[in-house]
Amino acid sequence: MAKIKVLVVDDSASVRQALVTILSADPVFEVEVASDPFAAAGHIARRVPDVITLDVEMPRMDGITFLRKLMSQCPLPVVMVSSLVENGSETLFQALEAGAVDVILKPRMGVADHLAEQHQHIRDTVKSAARARVSARSAAQRVSPAPKLTADAMLPPPNTRAMARTTEMVVCIGASTGGTEALRTVLTALPANSPGIVVVQHMPESFTRAFAQRLDGLCEVSVKEAEDGDTVMRGHVLIAPGGLRHTMLERQGARYVVSVKEGPLVSRHRPSVDVLFRSAARSAGANAVGVIMTGMGDDGAKGLLEMRSAGARTLAQDEASSVVFGMPKEAIACGAAEKVVALDGIARALLQAATR
Repeated sequence: MAKIKVLVVDDSASVRQALVTILSADPVFEVEVASDPFAAAGHIARRVPDVITLDVEMPRMDGITFLRKLMSQCPLPVVMVSSLVENGSETLFQALEAGAVDVILKPRMGVADHLAEQHQHIRDTVKSAARARVSARSAAQRVSPAPKLTADAMLPPPNTRAMARTTEMVVCIGASTGGTEALRTVLTALPANSPGIVVVQHMPESFTRAFAQRLDGLCEVSVKEAEDGDTVMRGHVLIAPGGLRHTMLERQGARYVVSVKEGPLVSRHRPSVDVLFRSAARSAGANAVGVIMTGMGDDGAKGLLEMRSAGARTLAQDEASSVVFGMPKEAIACGAAEKVVALDGIARALLQAATR
């Protein structure tokens, strides 16, 4: 198996040591460290890593400035590791817009203990980043995912009989690595009278509210973080909250609402795309459109197949426009995707599917 070369860049010795310990526990990683961007530049000149973990607040040069320089001169997959992106900070979005693939949150207190508790998530995130299409480079060796729960943990298997169609449609979208910018592309292209949309984007807790607020200022549709009992309405987008809860679609009479409930990790994620898609298959049937976008792993593939079996229209993002062609690839392979679409065509395709 090909090794994944990781460069950890952080001015905190305790954080560097914690990340080295966590990553080195998996033999696929080869880890080096640097205390600031200038030291990191020296490492990169000697040996180009497959992925970099990068702090934001460092001496001599901050992480965002270094990230922008790196992307303009030597594009590499970068995962931001910082506490500054907590509680709606604009730093998260600056990092993603500058080219970061993903973000790992560290608290301001008890950093080492917190990182140790998240060891599997950190390793998964770095593996995902190593496979990201940041530039014209070969993807790293695929790493088998750890055993994981299915949507059965939150919802029983749906009735395979297609639900009778109503006049109102609902769109469910799932994304992971690379999805924040992909979602911005799709949602900013939608008109104000678009069908109601529910989104699961794999993001850490506390980021989704700021993400929704940022999109709301850019889009013609209204965007907010989903709350339990929110109605899915035309012209509105609900972003599933990150953290300890799953977001599901339910039908109440003639309307759809979301249910936000605590539960275990499903397909190694919470919220899980599989959980949302299965709930849509069960509650909406042919009245739904499912869209699976860029991301590592297979979360959403089985759920999208259940949606298609229930009569929904289903779309998958194509390989060329995906940052990581994992989730869409698995959905296509199992026959869940009715149509494969480039990122810049997804908004138009989902509107067409919603109007039949």
